[in-house]
Amino acid sequence: MVLAGESANDRRILAAFIKAARPDLAAAVILTEINDPVRLRAKSGADLLAAADTLVGKARGKALAKSGEFVGIAVHEDMDACPGPAYDVARTAVSHALAKAATASSSVYALAAAESEAWLLLFPKAFPLYRSSWKIPEKWRGKDSGRRQAPKEDLEGLFSNPRFRESDGPQIASTALTHGLLSAPEGTNRSYQEFISDLSQWQVPRTPSP
Repeated sequence: MVLAGESANDRRILAAFIKAARPDLAAAVILTEINDPVRLRAKSGADLLAAADTLVGKARGKALAKSGEFVGIAVHEDMDACPGPAYDVARTAVSHALAKAATASSSVYALAAAESEAWLLLFPKAFPLYRSSWKIPEKWRGKDSGRRQAPKEDLEGLFSNPRFRESDGPQIASTALTHGLLSAPEGTNRSYQEFISDLSQWQVPRTPSP
């Protein structure tokens, strides 16, 4: 399975969520990354189809370079806004474009609202496990984290010593995975739930018979 996203941090957060939600799938494939920038949600029509085809083509090439079979692609982008009509349009259009480009292979689109940091907020217990001084306030817990307009900036304002950085995100996700926290989100986030729902439909590839 090839992972694509806006940054290495986002791709590695995505990998942790895949391992937690679909351990059977993660055990059956090799998760590998492509570094190409993802700029799909702002495109439409022929431009979107061409961009999706290019991205999937590079993912196929990555799998070939690893001497493996391309079984599918998981793509991350930040919505940079809360769920609403624009989110619905972008998610539907990009999901269809990726599915068309992937043909018989699987694809899943993770359009994080508003940012991947909002998904991390669903697992508040992971923060102090990663850094003992980092505790998510009770008033932030059990909420719809997708309604936060700027979750990364919120975390930067909350944690200043040491300061929260984007590079902490994968470590927090990994900590949550290690401690079995990713199976029990606290609160809601429609974009996260839709990603997990789509991922649940991904078939585990069968090992070819000798």
